[in-house]
Amino acid sequence: MMRFLRSAFNFVRTYFALLVVAAVFLWSAWVIVTYRAQQAPPGSIVIRLGHWQLEASVREGIDEMAREYQKLHPNVVVIQDAIPEGTYGQWVSTQLMGGTAPDILQVGSMLPANIWLSYYNRYFFPLTHYVNAPNPHNKGTDLADTPLRRTYKDGMKTAYVTEMQEYMSVPLSLFGVRIFYNKDLLKELTGRDVAPREYREFLAVCEQIRSSTNALTGQPYIPIAGSAYHFAHWDGMMFSPLTYGAYRRADLNRDGFVGNDETFVAFKTGLLDFYYPPYALWLKMLREVTDHFQTGYTGLGRDEAVFLFAQQRAVFMTTGTWDARSLEEQARGQFEVGIMDFPLPTRDDPVYGEVVEGRIYESPGGGFQFGITRNSKNIDTAVDFLLFLASQKGNEKLNGIIGWIPAIEGTQLDTLLQAFEPHLEGIYANVNFTLGGNTAVAWAQRYSLYQVNQISFDDFAKTYTAFYLKNGLTDFLEQQRDWRRGMQRNEQYLAGIRGRAILATDAAATAATPDAQAAAAREAESAWVRYRAITASRQIWDELNHARQLDLVKRDTLPENFVPPYEYSTNVLAKIRQRIRAEQTP
Repeated sequence: MMRFLRSAFNFVRTYFALLVVAAVFLWSAWVIVTYRAQQAPPGSIVIRLGHWQLEASVREGIDEMAREYQKLHPNVVVIQDAIPEGTYGQWVSTQLMGGTAPDILQVGSMLPANIWLSYYNRYFFPLTHYVNAPNPHNKGTDLADTPLRRTYKDGMKTAYVTEMQEYMSVPLSLFGVRIFYNKDLLKELTGRDVAPREYREFLAVCEQIRSSTNALTGQPYIPIAGSAYHFAHWDGMMFSPLTYGAYRRADLNRDGFVGNDETFVAFKTGLLDFYYPPYALWLKMLREVTDHFQTGYTGLGRDEAVFLFAQQRAVFMTTGTWDARSLEEQARGQFEVGIMDFPLPTRDDPVYGEVVEGRIYESPGGGFQFGITRNSKNIDTAVDFLLFLASQKGNEKLNGIIGWIPAIEGTQLDTLLQAFEPHLEGIYANVNFTLGGNTAVAWAQRYSLYQVNQISFDDFAKTYTAFYLKNGLTDFLEQQRDWRRGMQRNEQYLAGIRGRAILATDAAATAATPDAQAAAAREAESAWVRYRAITASRQIWDELNHARQLDLVKRDTLPENFVPPYEYSTNVLAKIRQRIRAEQTP
């Protein structure tokens, strides 16, 4: 007996650390199993839903909608797995690869787009069949007979994965970005009851605020609470849209946008440079506005800027609908929060007038997207719960609780969020220097230095242009090789689509009933349309566009009589003038 005890003691002493870890693991597993057993009564259908939204209102909203759904289906229990956004990507990857993922997962962020694409293809259930049919939970509304995708304000475009030619998720909310401001502090420091709407007026107000100090602390007030996170809002919504006009010089494939490859070709051939007015004035406005941010803002995070605003040390701060309700709660009883649009220069502005072509176009893309995992044991129930959340009444109630914008047509908007109504007509940015490799690193370094006034505009333009032209060709050619490798993957994908189309065509020919024949014919037609569209857009037109770019980028000078996109040659202009004169002649 003593020998056994001594042996056991030696074993425990040798493997003590491993035994502790094993004990903790077993205890954790037991706690999780018993906790979930308490949440889900015997015989019930359990739907697990994973997301990264830790805001209390989000969890409350989903819980409330789960209770509403349970009134229709008493045996269904919905359990949330709310995971911090910092670890959500790793958690999702582990759950999906381990076959333990929830039935419903929030998708589209916290991981690179190419990773999500591979996950969609391998682990998620396509929803196209449901998207093209009416939502059964819209019964009794004006959307009762409307296909699900047409009930969305954005046409459900963010749910469509082009590479797969399938709808892979169900969005539940819309989002927008605006400037929040402290109404009380604005009145106290400037005497204004209304926020500035025009750019010059906004700069003058910021100067007034910066010259004021807190009587109690002696600290100067900060016009704009900024951070690296908030800078992206200002740049995307206000500064970079000034570059819209660059498409006239550099949209070589005429798709309406200037890609990073087209930007390099335009710089290499002399079609663009940083002194081109849309680019020069973009960088000028950036400097003028960020001069009113707090010192060192580029090294600060989102929470530091929110803290400044909540402590009434700053007057303005940008954020989106996702923060509207929480900011309103933080300010309750202390100050009144106002929401304003981004102030733009007028068309007659002596500096910016020549490049101001309108407000930014805000495509009302749906967010807060959820997909169905293939390992779900209750796919039909999981899909039905998502359709319940995407119904007209359900979506309005869910977003009303959370404080976000409903994604479905005919829903009522929270009063606080009316200022976020998107601009459905406008312009967009046409600037993209992230070609990849060394040029992307060099851009990030010099751009950040320019933001904090460590280098002048001339130094920024000259040093980056020199580096870009010297090293960019290597990165450009590597991008072309990546595109070429992608064409091979496209061919493999197209072979699968072509195979499904052929099988569906054969099934239609041999169907036993007219209904089966019609269904197979629709599937075959859809597959053939998909096959032809991908072949044309990715394999044919892309080949022609890339060949043209390669021809231009290898030249030291542009071809004789070269005319940029959307411009006319002198011969054509002469003919147009001649025709106009002829039409005006009596």
